[in-house]
Amino acid sequence: MGTMPNLSRRQFIVTAAAVGGGMALSVVPAEAAFLGTEPWAASDGLAGAEFSPWISITPDDVVTVRVATPEIGNGVMTQTPMTVAEELACDWSKIRAEFAPTSRDYRENGVYAPGNSPTGYFSGRSTSEDRMKLLLQVGASARERLKTAAAATWKVPVSEIGAKDSVLTHTPTGRTLRYGEVAAKAATIKLDVEPTPKPQSEWTLLGKATPTKLNNADIVNGSLIYGMDVRLPNMVYAALRQSPVHGGMLKSYDAEKVKSMPGVLAVVTVDPRETPGLAMKSGAPFGYGDTHARSAVAVIAEHYWQARKALDALPVEWDDGAGAQWKSTEQMVDAAIAALDKPSESIEKATGDARLIDSQDKIVEAVYVTPFSDQAPMEPLNSTALVTADRVDVWHPGQQSRQAFWVAADEAGMDPSKVFYHQTFIGGAFGRRIFGDDLRMAVAVAKKFPGRPVHTIWSREEQTRQGKYRPLVATKLRAGLDKTGMPAAFIAHQATKGHFPRLADTPYALGCIPNVRVDAQELPFHVITGAYRGPGYNSYAFMIETFIDECALAAGMDPLEYRLKLFAKWPDPGWTKVLKEVADKSGWGKTLPKGAGQGIAIANWGMNGKPQAGTTVGVVATVEVTKSGILKVHQIDAAFDCGRVVNHDAALNLVQGGLIFGLNMALNEEMNVKDGRMVEGNFDQYPILRTGDTPVVNVHFGGLSGHDRFAELGEPPAGPVGPAIGNAIFRATGKRIRSTPIRKHDLSWA
Repeated sequence: MGTMPNLSRRQFIVTAAAVGGGMALSVVPAEAAFLGTEPWAASDGLAGAEFSPWISITPDDVVTVRVATPEIGNGVMTQTPMTVAEELACDWSKIRAEFAPTSRDYRENGVYAPGNSPTGYFSGRSTSEDRMKLLLQVGASARERLKTAAAATWKVPVSEIGAKDSVLTHTPTGRTLRYGEVAAKAATIKLDVEPTPKPQSEWTLLGKATPTKLNNADIVNGSLIYGMDVRLPNMVYAALRQSPVHGGMLKSYDAEKVKSMPGVLAVVTVDPRETPGLAMKSGAPFGYGDTHARSAVAVIAEHYWQARKALDALPVEWDDGAGAQWKSTEQMVDAAIAALDKPSESIEKATGDARLIDSQDKIVEAVYVTPFSDQAPMEPLNSTALVTADRVDVWHPGQQSRQAFWVAADEAGMDPSKVFYHQTFIGGAFGRRIFGDDLRMAVAVAKKFPGRPVHTIWSREEQTRQGKYRPLVATKLRAGLDKTGMPAAFIAHQATKGHFPRLADTPYALGCIPNVRVDAQELPFHVITGAYRGPGYNSYAFMIETFIDECALAAGMDPLEYRLKLFAKWPDPGWTKVLKEVADKSGWGKTLPKGAGQGIAIANWGMNGKPQAGTTVGVVATVEVTKSGILKVHQIDAAFDCGRVVNHDAALNLVQGGLIFGLNMALNEEMNVKDGRMVEGNFDQYPILRTGDTPVVNVHFGGLSGHDRFAELGEPPAGPVGPAIGNAIFRATGKRIRSTPIRKHDLSWA
């Protein structure tokens, strides 16, 4: 969730200026207000309209809200305006949203994302406490200036002015003015004291209304500009091919073989050793260090298909490098499992005395594996860059636009003041577009062909085989159960490359089990890994929740009751409430025919070691397995606790999407390696759940605790689906699922 610094009332500075007869408000850090910066510079946006840092109000009452978090289908372009509108009391039908330009953020010393916030300008987190506090203040400050302007017009006390639906009313006389009629006057007003936003108990929009996404109509009519939709005068296209073995280098190529092909303009190369780089300030944006260029060759042509055909015909030879040592996925899995028995000095968690495990009545032990997985966004990776001697423009569907802005400057070797980043809408992301390596490659290509916009497009196969995948993870989990069957000690060994699976960040390791040790091994794999919907969490949820089921079985207890007993002393009642809600609504414990079963799992994303933080999701899966082993997931029930919700329908949409993503992740997804190369290249090899195969998905809101937080909902549902299905399969067939994808398992039973 995009974060802002905690601003005191004295630090909170609101500047106002008349813009085209309207009013624009900018919130800046106190220190920036005295640097002589000009908040109203010309637009960097695609449409060329003038921007103001946060909101503007025009004479026709249209309110435009600038959004510093790219929209990836999660509704931030609606949620941000909702938060402002709660205090602004404007007519919702006249509110609009625009992306906040990163070049302005740079020029104005972080007007949208001060400091080095990891999630500043990140595609989500719009309901974090700091972000909401800021946006509510923006709305309240604008409203009070409008009221003050109306009071001055009528020469009456401000206390007699009401504001609602973009209309200012003098209560004693009933006189009215529209917001747009006094916007210019309001822009000249300075308040002695900034207003205090109202308490949540008085909200009328947040938590009460469920408006549809502001951009729904534009999505339907096709008017939204995604990265693939960018069309610029004199634009050309590039088809890109990177080393098929991650980390390999281009050895040779023969451009003469394709230069005479139709439309071909140039053949260029990308060498990661050629990136000029800039002297980055100490506050380099989040993820900047993970945006490395890769060795590649690209063909530039008048049209993409011309470039693609020429690239396919181009003779190329690669130096595979060290990655070629990994001959198969099986070899890599074996190496990961073998690492679990090696001593590790990387201790993530150690409480009590985990050595007590061997003195318990019963030992439960199991090894779990989750594979490399690709984010598989619908829109292929692409980016458009125009590089000239004194300016760089990029049009990019990135998840972290502030970071991407710096990547463009870095790769072009251009002063950031001469870089202009144009955010487009994004056709799916799921973590793949967090790191700007795709933009870096596009700029690296475009700088070899300066003066014309170059739209670089990855083929589906190139994108799939050049991923930043969910890491392959192996764990060995051990628990010592005491005389009551409850775990008295727990030891977890983890092995992976990249994100560790965060087994230490669970209630089980944070107090529910008294004696704990969690360690980790970094694997020497060449495959490039990155964020994938709920990084690390998506693996550990499968592992730990399957393991807890195995402990319940060993203790002879019902899996639901076992978890409820474990959480009895956990200081976050949301976990118990979620479990009881999903169990009740799903009919947990009902009699099912032979070959059918229910499984339960619960997990939390975002708690970061603290109770009553992040979002807890509980899932019950109801499945059926034929004797021949055909699996049918009939129903997914889920309950969740994010504290509170601000938009019921948006929350429902996010949870449903996360559950279906997690379902496909568990059932189908796996990237394989052969001779160092990634095997799968398109959806014929990398199956994605079809609509007809999607089960009934029921989302229940009765697990909400009412805690004073609005935690995120996009990533948390992806975690517990897989273990719930695996646990259901066990209850239906007696076969335990300890690795994914589930489709690879023999589920037949007699």
